[in-house]
Amino acid sequence: MALAFRSEGHGDLARVGVAVCHGFTGSPVSMQGWSDYLAQEGFAVNMPLLAGHGTTWQELSKTPWEHWYRDFEASYLELAARCDTVFVAGMSMGGALALRVAALHPVAGVAVVNPGLTFSDPRAKYSGLLKWLLKSVPAIGDDIKMTGISEEAYTRTPVAAVHELSQLFVDTIARLPQVTAPTLVFRSSVDHVVPDTSISLLKENLSNAELQLVTLENSYHVATMDNDAPLIFSQSADFFRRNIHAL
Repeated sequence: MALAFRSEGHGDLARVGVAVCHGFTGSPVSMQGWSDYLAQEGFAVNMPLLAGHGTTWQELSKTPWEHWYRDFEASYLELAARCDTVFVAGMSMGGALALRVAALHPVAGVAVVNPGLTFSDPRAKYSGLLKWLLKSVPAIGDDIKMTGISEEAYTRTPVAAVHELSQLFVDTIARLPQVTAPTLVFRSSVDHVVPDTSISLLKENLSNAELQLVTLENSYHVATMDNDAPLIFSQSADFFRRNIHAL
């Protein structure tokens, strides 16, 4: 299990930070390749292990969504204290958290992969009631087209945490008009976890930010560990370089 990752940065990009966030029931494993790439390019990188993750699904079931946000916001703030410019990046739920940070703080840009704002499973809307009847459901992890790759996510998904995630989504959607930073979205053409309604909502509500959408033709949900990962890494780094002086 990967732990939190931090890089000081080097060269001309040492004072340009990127806060990176993993997804729901996952861990920094899914984002380590992206973080490593950015660190090698010279960016200062901060990637936390979110509360309730990297332990057990039972622990996650007791964790409020505000704690996930708190941990990622702290990573952003730590970078902001030592860098001139800071970007946020995330995948799935990490994308939602990155967008929420961008709504509340002066980030220079946002890069997200298959950001989650809605659910594929229709039962999710009843999770506030179901959590009292059903402790967990089958895992959502490892939606990866490339064979032999695992993000090491939980083997079960706690229903109580799904309810927390739904509250995070509602809060984040309401804040999207507050995002003014340029936003780059990588979207897999086939994603078995995050539905297209998430992208539709993002387009509708991200009304005050420049939005660029890049389609990933050869990856599933965990695209940062899939066939299109090199494209994500290089295009996001180029995006960050272009927007260093966006603020």
